[in-house]
Amino acid sequence: MRVIVWLVEGTWPACVDAVRAHAPAADDVVLLHISEAAVPGLGHGAFAGLLGRGHPERDPGDRMEDLGGVSAAGLLDAAAERLGRPCSPLDRAGRAEREVVAVAEGADLLVLARDGDRSRLGPHSLGPAARFVVDHAPCPVLLVWPEPAPGLATLPPPPSHHH
Repeated sequence: MRVIVWLVEGTWPACVDAVRAHAPAADDVVLLHISEAAVPGLGHGAFAGLLGRGHPERDPGDRMEDLGGVSAAGLLDAAAERLGRPCSPLDRAGRAEREVVAVAEGADLLVLARDGDRSRLGPHSLGPAARFVVDHAPCPVLLVWPEPAPGLATLPPPPSHHH
C-alpha cells in the first residue's frame, strides 16, 4: 500500500499520526514536502527592485533558498522519526497543490491536513491549496484536523426554506 503524506509546517505531526493510526499496514510511505519555488524568486526580485544590484552578497533570495532547504530537510527528518518506520522523504519544488496531485498519481492514499479556518466545522477549514488537492486528487484522500476538531455546535444552522 503506497501512502503519500503531504507535510506542511505546523500541521505535519497530525498527518504523520494519521498514517500511524489509519494506515498501519502501509509498506510504502512517502513523506512529501513542497518547497514553493516562487518564494526565493520573490526575495531576489525584491532585492533587485528595492536595493539595486550593488551588493549581490546581501541578496535575501539566496538566504531564503538556504533556509528553505534546511527547514525542508529538518521537517522531513522529524516526520520520519515521528513515523518510526521505513519511509521515503521527497522534497519537490513548485506550486504545492499541483506537485501534491502529481505525486499522488498511482497512490493508494493521500494524507493531508486542513489549512484554512480551523476554529469551526465547514468548507472554510480548507484553504485554496488543500481545496485544490481534495478536488483533484487521483486517489483516496484522508483529510485530518491538525488539532482536535471543533464541536458540532460550530455547524451553521440549516438553511431556512421559505414557501
